[in-house]
Amino acid sequence: MRQPSLIARRVAAASVGLVVAAGAAACGPKDNDAKGAGGDSTPHKGGTLTVLNSQPQSDFDPARLYTSGGGNVPSLVFRTLTTRNRENGAAGAKVVPDLATDTGRPSKDATVWTYTLKKGLKYEDGTPITSADIKYGIERSFAPELSGGAPYLRDWLTGAAKYQGPYKDKKGLAAIETPDARTIVFHLNKPEGEFPYLATQTQFAPVPKAKDKGTKYEEHPVSSGPYRVVRNDNDGERVLLKRNPHWSGDDERKAYPDTIDVRSGLDSSVINQRLASSQGADAAAVTTDTNLGPAELARVSGDKKLADRVGTGHFGYTNYIAFNPKVKPFDNPKVREAIAYAVDRSSVINAAGGSALAEPATTFLPDQKSFGYTPYDPFPAGKSGDPAKAKELLKQAGYQKGLTVTLTHSNSKDFETSPEIATALQDALKKAGITVKLQGLEDNDYRDKIHGVKTEPGFFLAHWGADWPSGGPFLAPIFDGRQIVKDGANFNSGLLNDKSVNDEIDAINKLTDLKAAAARWGALDKKIGEQALTVPLFHPVYKRLYGSDVKNIVISDWTGVLDISQVAVK
Repeated sequence: MRQPSLIARRVAAASVGLVVAAGAAACGPKDNDAKGAGGDSTPHKGGTLTVLNSQPQSDFDPARLYTSGGGNVPSLVFRTLTTRNRENGAAGAKVVPDLATDTGRPSKDATVWTYTLKKGLKYEDGTPITSADIKYGIERSFAPELSGGAPYLRDWLTGAAKYQGPYKDKKGLAAIETPDARTIVFHLNKPEGEFPYLATQTQFAPVPKAKDKGTKYEEHPVSSGPYRVVRNDNDGERVLLKRNPHWSGDDERKAYPDTIDVRSGLDSSVINQRLASSQGADAAAVTTDTNLGPAELARVSGDKKLADRVGTGHFGYTNYIAFNPKVKPFDNPKVREAIAYAVDRSSVINAAGGSALAEPATTFLPDQKSFGYTPYDPFPAGKSGDPAKAKELLKQAGYQKGLTVTLTHSNSKDFETSPEIATALQDALKKAGITVKLQGLEDNDYRDKIHGVKTEPGFFLAHWGADWPSGGPFLAPIFDGRQIVKDGANFNSGLLNDKSVNDEIDAINKLTDLKAAAARWGALDKKIGEQALTVPLFHPVYKRLYGSDVKNIVISDWTGVLDISQVAVK
């Protein structure tokens, strides 16, 4: 999620999509095989897996998809240079080779990355996959008519800022070289040690130029993965996948079912009811975008058989209070600190559905090692807040009699920025002498207001999710001063432009040792957190049902999505 030009403008939509599709593993294959397979814990090939989703799998074109780690349904059709490690929990937050033989070979300064393709790779029609196909697939993602995918390449590739794709510019991108059919070289305009993460995005999927039909390519994209598209109705409302007989050289995707039938546009309550009942084809069904709500979770928890069919976990996501220090009284750090002390996280978590669906946060980075999570709490107020300390800080700020502020939030039912969360904060701050007026806006108006530099309120609810499991796409868009967008969608709500922060971001980006980089991201998170530009509230927890005949459940810490490339059916 690195901006400054296009990235932050699109990442909000991606973040929302990711949180809908999130939930990392608390239960792995060994825990769930026997429960989901009628006693037979060995995954077998064959059968049909049904996917029941609320959001349609639209824009099924690798150029237009905004996916992390290769996505879920898309990753069954589109392979990329690298992908996420298809394992449970923290092990699944690692980047591993996919079409390439390794995760990339960087130059000394990480501005040039070289990849070699595995031997014998083929498309669904048996023709060979070449490095030129990957270059072409990336180039077509720059075409305006195929916009929507992750925009990092426009910012990272040398000379790519104004490129308009191969339909208008036949010369292509000079920053991508293909010296032979198996070698591809990327030239970057600045060091990027996390390029292997970027190479998991679907824009790195190969596209044979001869089969490209522009905006109609999504109707039958040419598969490089274990499945091919045989049906795509109503722009992803129903997508039917069958085996690709020429798929090979893939160490990550198990691809057990013969057929995968994706049914979308369903009401979330209907999806959960069908999964709970597990009748007929629904016994071999999963969802990748529908969580259990508080009421549904209470019912499921009371039924041991159903409870055994719930995957639980976390995705790299933080819900927080944002301040605009250009708006009074939030220009005074003592006021921001007072609010941080006054927050009652227990009541916020209750408003978010309870501890089963939300965990308290005192750090901006999610509680996962891959992000560089470093425990800290610059304003320790306990679970229920410290109104006395908040009042003391208000007096130091010159507000002995308290003050009145306005909190902006969305009226959406989305619990992250909902009226319930806002009301919980209103009640907590009242104890500290802070009167909070609530400004609830319809979702589109809310987004427009909080992401405009000229319209951004002083005090509002926000959230952020990562494109890959690292501190970079979490901290840079929110706190890098060079990523402030004055005439577009801005996500640096605190308008922070601290040279020391910017320089540290650049220094970390040069590191190709991702463990070392993670430690630096954690330290930077702590440094920024002490400025009280945000107040982290909670990290969401996700609960998903799956059918009684489903086994080999794998949910990684990368996307948190139940990985259907690993699922087997009875």
